[in-house]
Amino acid sequence: MDPVDVLIIGSGIAAMQTALTASKTKHVILITKSELRESNSYLAQGGIACAIANDDKPELHKIDTVCAGRHYNNRLAVDKLVNEGPVVMQELMHTGMEFDCNEHGVPLLGLEGAHSQRRILHRQGDATGKHLMEHYLKRLAKSSVHVMEHTAAIELILGEDDSCMGAKTMSKQGKISSIYANAVVLATGGCGSLFRFTSNSPTVSGDGIALAFKAGARIRDMEFIQFHPTLLYIKGKTVGLVSEAVRGEGAELVTESGKRIMNDVHRQKELAPRHIVAQTIYSYLKNGEQVYLDISMISDFKKKFPTIAALCENNGLDLTKARIPIAPGNHFLMGGIEVDEWGKTSVQGLYAVGEVACTGVHGANRLASNSLLEGLVFGKSLGKHLIEAPKRVWPAEKKQTKRVVTQLALPNLTELQANIMNDAGIVRNQANLSRLLSWLESFDLEALLDVDVTKLSLRELDKIHAIIVSWLIAYSALERTESRGGHFRTDYPLENNENWREESVVLDHHLAIHQLKGRELYEPIEA
Repeated sequence: MDPVDVLIIGSGIAAMQTALTASKTKHVILITKSELRESNSYLAQGGIACAIANDDKPELHKIDTVCAGRHYNNRLAVDKLVNEGPVVMQELMHTGMEFDCNEHGVPLLGLEGAHSQRRILHRQGDATGKHLMEHYLKRLAKSSVHVMEHTAAIELILGEDDSCMGAKTMSKQGKISSIYANAVVLATGGCGSLFRFTSNSPTVSGDGIALAFKAGARIRDMEFIQFHPTLLYIKGKTVGLVSEAVRGEGAELVTESGKRIMNDVHRQKELAPRHIVAQTIYSYLKNGEQVYLDISMISDFKKKFPTIAALCENNGLDLTKARIPIAPGNHFLMGGIEVDEWGKTSVQGLYAVGEVACTGVHGANRLASNSLLEGLVFGKSLGKHLIEAPKRVWPAEKKQTKRVVTQLALPNLTELQANIMNDAGIVRNQANLSRLLSWLESFDLEALLDVDVTKLSLRELDKIHAIIVSWLIAYSALERTESRGGHFRTDYPLENNENWREESVVLDHHLAIHQLKGRELYEPIEA
């Protein structure tokens, strides 16, 4: 098969924006392991943050982004996000995307946690992601992009020069194929479904990170994970997201007795940065106290938040009582595959964009509603870069000897989700992280990095990718001996500006093997 210009793996907003931009002059194939409408982008409720109001400025948006990111952000990436954001949003609206407006046609801008200004664009209150993705799906249908659903990338194809030259894929029926490409783009999202409590789509399991890691790409900042404070919590399970916009409209976090839990914690109270709100809620839940969103002060709740209202009622919640039981859960990964401003990874020919990529734009904690904007801004710039990129000198394909494993001892995914939520979740410490690493490494991680994937089922591959990504999270969280943003350790509990570590925790395949060979399994430390 002759190589195509661009192969994009994923189907969220970053994948769509990259595909539509690059397809103006390039032959683009887009593959997704499920269906086009199954992505975090489609589920997004909160909206898109952008400094378009007369009394707002990109510089103010930058200040809020860096403050929420605990000053760990890549300032050049933040400049790109906030300065190019208004232009991209104007282009988006010019193509027909509509946002909620007042009777004069002026966009209704919402307020969310850690924002100093009202700058959140919404569509039908809490259905922004759905309408945004439907808008892009219509454009995609009219484009030259070739879409392949139910096609999972199972391994990246490398050349003799260690560059990326395509991907091996597996269909829903188990058929294995190879797609060769001048450029391969990973846009697979984060790793939220690895955690017991999550707002993420079940398809978002970190497989793009695992694919890149196995191919030798550098992975960084995996310890920085954002836990959304308010997921609907019913019968011991989180069943969906309750947008931060609800708190932006005045909802209060209260206990069963009515005590407001954020009053004495932060000057912004319910709209404090997400890591602070999530940790506060978690502390109450750990002590056996249920926390609720009191929505009694929000008039026309069902009209303002139809998606959330339907979610609550479909799960048997009586909204006339004006209390929504909530719990925090995994929401967003600030780390991922290390890339530059154009989406280039450390592997030639391999790119990454969206949540799977780590540009450093979010620092240690993402500012609310910056994620869809990131996909739009960086997807566009990557697409333009791919248009301008020259044809590569095509290398010979690398001959690799893979381990054929006839019987794999792999964990139950439910067990893995519980373990990583407990030991590398909202609250961490050395004892729990060491215990998690020891358990993960007991599955012979070194062998799993080089197993012959063509002999495995998709279910087995999902488990292998889950182990790899969980290990990256646990290792990185153990290495960062401080609390900062989405990374909170009880053995280093205070964020101390003077002693903040500026260096990243970065791993690649070769370093990981060195680490595994260079020591015995971690010995769990008694708590």
